[in-house]
Amino acid sequence: MSRTYFGTDGIRGTVGQSPITPDFMLRLGHAVGRVLKRQVARPSVLIGKDTRISGYMLESSLEAGFASAGVDVKLTGPLPTPGVAYLTRALRQDLGVVISASHNPFADNGIKFFSSKGEKLPDAWELDVEAALEEPPVWVDSANLGRARRLEDARGRYIEFCKNCFGSDLTLKGMKVVVDAANGAGYHVAPDVFHELGAEVIAIGCSPDGYNINAGFGATSPGALVEAVKKHGAHYGVALDGDADRLQLVDAQGRLYNGDELLYVMVADRLSQGLRVPGAVGTLMTNMAVELALRSRDVDFVRAKVGDRYVLEELVARGWELGGEGSGHLLALDKHTTGDGIVSALLVLQAISRSGRSLSEQLAGVDLFPQTLINVRLQPGQDWKGNARLAQEQAEVTAELGQRGRVLIRASGTEPLLRVMVEASDAGLAETCAQRLAEAVRA
Repeated sequence: MSRTYFGTDGIRGTVGQSPITPDFMLRLGHAVGRVLKRQVARPSVLIGKDTRISGYMLESSLEAGFASAGVDVKLTGPLPTPGVAYLTRALRQDLGVVISASHNPFADNGIKFFSSKGEKLPDAWELDVEAALEEPPVWVDSANLGRARRLEDARGRYIEFCKNCFGSDLTLKGMKVVVDAANGAGYHVAPDVFHELGAEVIAIGCSPDGYNINAGFGATSPGALVEAVKKHGAHYGVALDGDADRLQLVDAQGRLYNGDELLYVMVADRLSQGLRVPGAVGTLMTNMAVELALRSRDVDFVRAKVGDRYVLEELVARGWELGGEGSGHLLALDKHTTGDGIVSALLVLQAISRSGRSLSEQLAGVDLFPQTLINVRLQPGQDWKGNARLAQEQAEVTAELGQRGRVLIRASGTEPLLRVMVEASDAGLAETCAQRLAEAVRA
């Protein structure tokens, strides 16, 4: 059975268009509630959200849907996605629900779920929910309706969790850090975490108004962070995305470090402590230079499909702890069950604090292969897989690159885009080949 509503990271789309409408969200809450009640007589769920204006509407609709199925609800208000995952586990909830479209613009929104253990749920569970959506509703009577209440201390609980992921023998005193929360869910969490660990914090992108999430700030627009780091003479800058589950990091020279490089630093930090790191998981997009650098240190490396859920699945299957994506989704399963932008930033700053070496020094010798990524917008119903010209062009480019690079073409799981990526030892070659492929898609 194929999925109708769920993509690679929950359900996502434009607000006011199916399925991101209040009537669908009521049906979704009711359907999820019925699926939960197959295992738990009286389920309880935790709902958090980012700062989009549409969050109020969707939250109310989901709450009503859960209540109508006899499910109790706890509401956290704005809270990072990993914060919801943590509190779902800590408070012994049966399900965690996040209302967010992550790095998308404010006009979009979405829903994603976490299990009682704070982990992404499997495809089979999503298929069960989709099947339940096709069934007629079964409203419980008044005596069995779910109850809802606000969780007033959600923010404080999560701040303490983040701080506890940082070495107790270390401090950020003497370090000036710019924190950019993308006017998203981390706006009232991230600055406090770094401040309470001793850093001097300059906060930007921390004034949400319901409409400005990811607009000119955050991990998808790191220019504001680079400028602020230089302006304030900061040592480092940390940029989160709208739901704070991924990051970008900038040093004092304005040099931007992506998730591939930060994953290497996290692995290297553990190796420097004499800890065993049997392997790490990246994705099909992970830069080849990082794979080669890890293997040179006897750390195995495996590529998963693009998407942090697939990185997580591979880590769990192998019993490993560290993995991530170049976009800044990083996983450290001994610290958290899911990707966490704040925790990942702390682990990198911890490596810097412990070693006394800057990021650039720790990454000396890890020279990234040039990559060109072009996003081509797909028209409704466009069959890119059946595009004969694209297939021919891809075969020719692959042959031309040989051992000097690789090609990856994939559809986005969250937007109507085809992502065309070429990695090569020469930047000009990567750019030329990627443009050829993109033109074949457009044609």
